[in-house]
Amino acid sequence: MKRLFFTLVFLISSWTVFTQPLTITGTARGAEGRMITLSIFSDPLTNTEQILNKTKIDSAGKFTLSATVDQEKVGKLSIQFHSAGIFISPGKTYEINILPYKYDELKELNPFINSTNLQIELLKLPVDDVNYVIGAFDEIYNTFLVDHFSALYRDRNKALIDTLEGKLASTIGEPGDPYIKYYMEYKMANLVQLTQSMNQAMIGRTYFTFRPVLYDNVEYIDFFNSYFTKYITATSMVLKKNDYHTLLSAPDPYPALMKALTADSILRPEQLRELVLLKSLMEMYSSMPDDQKKIIEVLNKIEQQSNANQNRVIAANLKQTLTHLQPGTPAPMFQLRTKDNTACVRMDSLKGKIVVMNFWTSYCTGCTNEMELIRPMAEKFKDKVVFVSVSSEYYWTRMLLFLNQKKDWTWNFLHIGDQTDMLKAYDVRSLPLFVIIDKDGNIVKYPAELPSSGLENSIEQLLQSSK
Repeated sequence: MKRLFFTLVFLISSWTVFTQPLTITGTARGAEGRMITLSIFSDPLTNTEQILNKTKIDSAGKFTLSATVDQEKVGKLSIQFHSAGIFISPGKTYEINILPYKYDELKELNPFINSTNLQIELLKLPVDDVNYVIGAFDEIYNTFLVDHFSALYRDRNKALIDTLEGKLASTIGEPGDPYIKYYMEYKMANLVQLTQSMNQAMIGRTYFTFRPVLYDNVEYIDFFNSYFTKYITATSMVLKKNDYHTLLSAPDPYPALMKALTADSILRPEQLRELVLLKSLMEMYSSMPDDQKKIIEVLNKIEQQSNANQNRVIAANLKQTLTHLQPGTPAPMFQLRTKDNTACVRMDSLKGKIVVMNFWTSYCTGCTNEMELIRPMAEKFKDKVVFVSVSSEYYWTRMLLFLNQKKDWTWNFLHIGDQTDMLKAYDVRSLPLFVIIDKDGNIVKYPAELPSSGLENSIEQLLQSSK
């Protein structure tokens, strides 16, 4: 096994070492001139990305990325919306080959829907490298699971777990890296659950109560998410009896919730209990709309008071995730080129007037039909409202050729080009999409009504209320 192929996996490891730089050199044929980004995930519940570095792939398809990390992690390599995962460790140098891909074929399609997993090839990989060992483990594990799934799931054949462990021991041996050890153990825990080798309470105590919280170990987190999904409201025989609306309505809901969770012996460790609470609040937010403000209040308390730094990070990221693009929150910043490609427009430069922004492409018939209805509104509200149409087409010339046929479309047009981060920031998953932003740069409506179904009324109401 001299080379390994990886597709997108969201893996993070968790064993602290001294901070050291790492380097990734590689080749990405077909991506010449495009940006490649190396990022990690700042917490395991929201998967909020933290960019470590980015660089342009040269004309020969080569690139070099350097970054500093303080522990073993799994990075995410991205070209546009296409990604792949790779373990990264302090002080290491990696040589990779990203297999050729026709990036141009999907340029004009919605990248959220049409993103694909890149295949990367790790070259000259030592046999003790975490990528090599976990790749070998996963290959054996996945093949065994496919071959014996019926016997494991239907027949509850517990002896097969011993068979697999023996095969792994003879092939891979005892891992020296603690991350790999726990990765393998928590992956095997799925088989314990599948065969019902332990009851649920015993699984909880064995794998969580008396273990450290392994925030950065992907298999720990996967097993955590599986075990604790809807745990406090449905699974736990003790906790599901609680009225969480009443607990959230307490004068200080954070200690009230934490105290209620101590009734379940599996959650006795404070750090684990708080992490389960964070996961549960994330689940409750959409199902308990009347309690959303209280949920945010609890997240604020955890962010400010938690004894576990990682729980504070998760609470902050959860607040951002749950309230993103909600009314009253700041509209994401952008800086895009005008349609004549002579200047840039920044989001903050539009403050002082109501902004109606829409995302479109020239080949989206629904988009262009709706934009015909913008024309009279742009004239009617020209002194009070700024209309901004953002083309999400890759090619500027394609947008311009279309707009040259629409001489009466005189409002503001901007072009995204390769700045696809804006599509992520505004979560543009379908077109057309309209957004209303107030004079202070805050979201009023997302998504807003289409011009054909009430946008004008919303603008009128906002103008009246802002007098």
